[in-house]
Amino acid sequence: MKSLGSIRRSFAPWADPDAVPYIRVENITKKFGDFVAVNDLSLDIYEREFFALLGASGCGKTTLLRMLAGFEEPTSGRILLDGQDLSGIPPYRRPVNMMFQSYALFPHMTVEANIAFGLKQDRMPRDQIAARVGEMLKLVKLEQFAQRKPHQLSGGQRQRVALARSLAKRPKVLLLDEPLGALDKKLREETQFELTDLQQQLGLTFVVVTHDQEEAMTMADRIAILDKGEVMQVATPAEVYEAPASRFVAEFVGSINMFEGSLQKDKAGNTRIARSDGSMIYTGSADDVRAGDNVWYAIRPEKIGISSRQPENGIANALAGEVYDIAYLGDMTIYHVKLDSGQVVKAAMLNSARLFEDPLTWDDRAWITFAPDAGVVLTR
Repeated sequence: MKSLGSIRRSFAPWADPDAVPYIRVENITKKFGDFVAVNDLSLDIYEREFFALLGASGCGKTTLLRMLAGFEEPTSGRILLDGQDLSGIPPYRRPVNMMFQSYALFPHMTVEANIAFGLKQDRMPRDQIAARVGEMLKLVKLEQFAQRKPHQLSGGQRQRVALARSLAKRPKVLLLDEPLGALDKKLREETQFELTDLQQQLGLTFVVVTHDQEEAMTMADRIAILDKGEVMQVATPAEVYEAPASRFVAEFVGSINMFEGSLQKDKAGNTRIARSDGSMIYTGSADDVRAGDNVWYAIRPEKIGISSRQPENGIANALAGEVYDIAYLGDMTIYHVKLDSGQVVKAAMLNSARLFEDPLTWDDRAWITFAPDAGVVLTR
């Protein structure tokens, strides 16, 4: 099978049947009264993996992170870390550390004192504390800010102090709860790559909770998408985007167009979707789907071509409509095309040239085209 999308690094222990998970979440359920926050959830996370828990507010991702940290106890199930059952082990005795969304820095302490706090609590010798703090300051490039107080720092600098404090005790696993949520967009984008480089440099296991899809796609080796306390899909960023397991995942990650209909197969093995308006969508292979099944053809906007000219014969999928709306985003333009069937489809055009000879505008007649294998057939 060909790989989907670009590969950030060759690290992929989950593809090795002999690899042993570093963190194993086994049938975890967490209830708060009658409310089920996490429902019979199981996950495997590998050593040195950057793993993301992605989902909307209330999906259970932070509750799961807090159970890993020891701040919440599971109602049922168990969590194993490097083969050790964490049941009943308090947070301060677990080989994990957590970086909170609010950073939770002590306002009256200097940067240096904030980083040293946990080490002093562990009664580490003074000279070792000084050496470790110096190492952490260098790691996050804050040596010159050692004597400042948190209120004298920018948001990005406070984030680095919180990160340094979390890493100072050299945990086996670092848990990050929305670590970049307080940063502005540009700084957040820069910090995503810094965190990724730092994680690989240290060789630690990172588990991050986020509702930001771009953040998860940029940083994580794999992503677990959660909904109502359950795992919808666990896969690499490229697999989640290019081969979603369900309509929920397809619609949650990025932008998507859905064409619903009944699957048909001819004698040559070609597949197509017969739609209620009489049109046909020709698809790639759909070996696991039976003829007559109700399915959805999911395709991303950037995989759809759009033109004012009617395509030549031979194009597998060509549908006509009118330009309903336009969003100019700088690097690309998003066209909303209302098809003759009434369905509105999004098509994205990369703005590779500064000027266009024949630009599409509102109410123009337009044709959208796409290859059969540009999308994926979903059954649920």
